[in-house]
Amino acid sequence: MAVEEIGRLRTIAIVGQGGTGKTQAADAMLFTAGATPRLGRPDDGSAAMDFEPEETKHHISISSAFNHLNWKKTEVILADTPGYTAFLPETITTLRAVDGVVMLISPGADTKVESEKIWAATEELKLPRIAFVSRLDRERTSFDAAMKDLEKVLGARAVALTIPIGEELGFTGVVDVLAMKALTYADTSGKFKEEELSAELKARAETARTALFEAVAETDDALLEKYLDKGTLDDGEVRAALHAAVVERKITPVFCGSGAKNIGIGPLLDAVTTYLPAPNERPAVECQNPVTGEPVTRPAEPAAPFAALVFKTIIDPFAGKLSIFRIISGRAQTDAGVFNSTRESKERFGQLLRLEGKKQSPIAGAIAGEIVAVAKLKDTTTGDTLCDEKAQVLVMPPLTRPAGVMSFAIHPKTKGDEEKSSAALQKLIEEDLALEMHRDPQTHDIILSGTGQMHIEITVEKLRRKFNVDVELQAPKVPYKETIKGRAEAQGKYKRQSGGRGQYGDCWLKVEPNPRGKGFEFVDNIVGGVIPRNFIPSVEKGVRNTLVEGHLAGYPMVDVKVTVFDGSYHDVDSSDMAFQIAASMGFKAALEKAKPIILEPIVAVEVACPDECMGDVIGDLNSRRGKVLGMDSKGHGQVIKAQVPMSEVLKYAPDLRSITSGRGSFEQHFSHYEEAPAPVAEKIIKETLAAREAAGAKSHAHAHA
Repeated sequence: MAVEEIGRLRTIAIVGQGGTGKTQAADAMLFTAGATPRLGRPDDGSAAMDFEPEETKHHISISSAFNHLNWKKTEVILADTPGYTAFLPETITTLRAVDGVVMLISPGADTKVESEKIWAATEELKLPRIAFVSRLDRERTSFDAAMKDLEKVLGARAVALTIPIGEELGFTGVVDVLAMKALTYADTSGKFKEEELSAELKARAETARTALFEAVAETDDALLEKYLDKGTLDDGEVRAALHAAVVERKITPVFCGSGAKNIGIGPLLDAVTTYLPAPNERPAVECQNPVTGEPVTRPAEPAAPFAALVFKTIIDPFAGKLSIFRIISGRAQTDAGVFNSTRESKERFGQLLRLEGKKQSPIAGAIAGEIVAVAKLKDTTTGDTLCDEKAQVLVMPPLTRPAGVMSFAIHPKTKGDEEKSSAALQKLIEEDLALEMHRDPQTHDIILSGTGQMHIEITVEKLRRKFNVDVELQAPKVPYKETIKGRAEAQGKYKRQSGGRGQYGDCWLKVEPNPRGKGFEFVDNIVGGVIPRNFIPSVEKGVRNTLVEGHLAGYPMVDVKVTVFDGSYHDVDSSDMAFQIAASMGFKAALEKAKPIILEPIVAVEVACPDECMGDVIGDLNSRRGKVLGMDSKGHGQVIKAQVPMSEVLKYAPDLRSITSGRGSFEQHFSHYEEAPAPVAEKIIKETLAAREAAGAKSHAHAHA
C-alpha cells in the first residue's frame, strides 16, 4: 500500500453483545467483497473468523480474529470481537487497535450489559461508530425497537440510513434512505435488485429521510441555514457532513440486514468506507518519553518514525509465538530492526504477516493504521511498544489487565501434567490478559482466576488441546480476610538460653482497627532507645509475617494499625530473629483481646431477567443473604441490582438458568468486604480448619507412603 493511499484504509472492529451475529456479519462482508469464496457459517464451523476448536464447539467467539477485504478501492481490515461477558476484556483490548467500530444491535429490544460496556469503552477511546441492526430475518425482531434501544439504553444520536423491507421470515431487503430505492435480495449472493418504492415504503422512507436531514443539518450551521431555507439538502452534502459528524461522534448512522441471508451487507460496506475515518483522520496517539516522562504525540502518518502497539499474542506449540500489533505511525518492514521501548531491548522482525482468519500471508511492508503480525520476537509480549530506536523513543499507555472474578484450584491429573502445567498456563496467560495465576502460599495449590466459569473451563480445554496437559478444576476458594474490631495491648517477650549466646527480644504492641480498605499500618513510638533503631524493622517484619497467617482461620489479616511503644533488649543476646519472634508473640496475644472477626467479600451483581421471573430471582437473592439495591426496566425485562456475599454466588449461573428457563443472565464484580455474621463466621472457621487438618493428614500419609 503506497503512502498516499492511507486515506483508502479503514481499520475497524465489529462489536456487540453475544448473539447479535457479529461473526456471521463479518463472514458476509468478506464474501460480499470477494475476499472469501463462500459464505461461512459459525453454526456449522465454516466461518472464516471463528476457527479455534473451542469457538466451533461452543458456537461463540472467544478471541478477536482478523481479516481484510477490498471494497471500492478501499482496504478494510476487520477485527471480529467476542460479545459474551467472559471474553469482553479481549474486545476492550482490540478497540485500542482500531479507528472505528460497527456496533451490532440486537433486533429483539434486549440490549444487554455487554453492549453498554462496549459502548462505554468506545466512548472512552473516542471511537467513531456506525450501527447495524442484525438478524432481522429471525422471529420476534423489530427494527424500530432496536432504534429505541440505541437511543434510550446506549444514548446514541441514531439516524437510519437503511430501513427493512418486510419483517421476520418475510424480510427480503432494505430501503436506501438517501437514494430512496428498494434493494431486494433473491439469494445469499449479496446481489440485489434496485426497485422503485411502494407507497407504504415511500412514506416510511420519507420520514426516515427527514429525520436524517434534520440530524445532519444540526451538526453544521451553514447546512442548517440551507436546510431551513430550501427544505432539502444535496445527497453529496449529506454524505460529507455525515462523515464529519461520525468522525466527531455526533451521529451514529444505522443500517440493517441479515448476515446469514447476506441482506444489507453491501450498503454496510459502503458505510464503512464512506463514513468511518481513515487512520490519518484520527487524533495523534498520546505517548510518553520513558526517560523524561514528557508527553509525545505520534500522528498516523507513514512518513513519521515507526511506532507500534503489540495488543495481542498467540502462542502456538508448534509455530511458536505470534505478536499482533497495530502500526501507530511510520512503516513496518520485513527483516527490520526495531526497539522494544517497554523492555528496553532490541528486536528484529522476521517475515511480516497479514492476518486472514486462521491463516497468514507474507507481506513486504505495512503502513500506519494497519494491523499485522510477526513471529518469534524474543522479549516482546502483549502491551509492549515497538519503535524506531533512532527516532525519539516512546511508550504507549499500557493495556489494562482486568481483575479476575472467579478462581479455581488447578490440580494436574498426573505427575507429567504437574511438571508441564505451570509453563503451559503461563503461555495461555500471555495470550489472554484476563487470566491470572498464582500459587496459594498455604495450600500450595495453583489458583487460576478469570472472568467467569466459562472462561476458566475453556482455558482448561485449550490447555489440553494446545499443550496436552490434563487438569481438574476444584471448587473456587473464597478469599476471606480477617481483621479486628477492638483495641488491645500486649507484650511479646522471647528469651532463650541454651549454652553460649542466648536469644532475647521484648516489645509492647498496641493494636487497633484501621478504616476498611486502608490496609496495614505500622507505627514506631519507641522513645529513649528502649528498643534500638536497628531492631524496629524486625518488629515490623514479625508482625507482617503473622498478618499473612491470620488468627481465626488462617486468612490474611487486613486493616490493622500496630504501634510498638515499649520494650527492652540485651546488649549481647538481642537479634533480628529474636525481635521478629517477640513481635509475633505480642501481636498474637493482642489479637486475642482485640475482637478478631472474619471479613467476607461482597460482590455487586446485576441480574437481567424477564418480568415474570423477577419475584423468583429476588427471592433467591434474598435466600443468598443478598441486599437488593434497586431495579430498572429494560426491554421486555428487569435488571435487578444487588450486593451478595461471594460465597453465595460461586455457582449462581446454573441456578439462575434454572429459575429463568435459560433467559436470565448476570454480571458481577467485586464490591467490598463486610463482617461475616457470627453463625457464618463460625461455619467458615470450622470448615476451613477441618479442610486444613484433612489436607495435612493427606500430606502426612503421602510422605510415609
